[in-house]
Amino acid sequence: MEKWNQRVMNPTLQHSSTPVPRLNIVLLEPEIPPNTGNVARLCAATRSTLHLIEPFGFKLEDRDLKRAGMDYWQHVTWHRWKNWVEFAASFKPEAKLWFIEQGGARLYTQAAFDPDDYLVFGRETAGLPKALLEANPDTWLRIPMFNPEARSLNLSNCVALVLFEALRQHGFPDGQ
Repeated sequence: MEKWNQRVMNPTLQHSSTPVPRLNIVLLEPEIPPNTGNVARLCAATRSTLHLIEPFGFKLEDRDLKRAGMDYWQHVTWHRWKNWVEFAASFKPEAKLWFIEQGGARLYTQAAFDPDDYLVFGRETAGLPKALLEANPDTWLRIPMFNPEARSLNLSNCVALVLFEALRQHGFPDGQ
């Protein structure tokens, strides 16, 4: 019998009637169009809201941005902000912002995410501003890296890791 012909027993899946948390993904001054397009696609698939904070390292009409986002842009709830100050004035005072950047005291898996939290990521070449991180040490999270020779992880991969951890904590409601 070939190894691929074996029947796999799958447990019955339980679907929740709880709506998917509407997490917020924030890209502060993104520079690389394909990364932003990939994150937009991720936001469409997870019903997360995307916040893009200027200045950008590309034009929103960029071919690579559209190509990476494919035809998902029409399914993305997104907002464009002129700067951090304008963005910060837009959310409720009780909103929780998580800053994902190397050097944080806690791993992203140690955070308890709420359904409407904001996951904030910085520029591909410089990360988040040090002053912003130092002002928010309790919500500064890191993704572990095991090779000291590796400088960083890809932005869209980091967003996917942290976003799916937050969704996992809520039991992947309505996930299919």
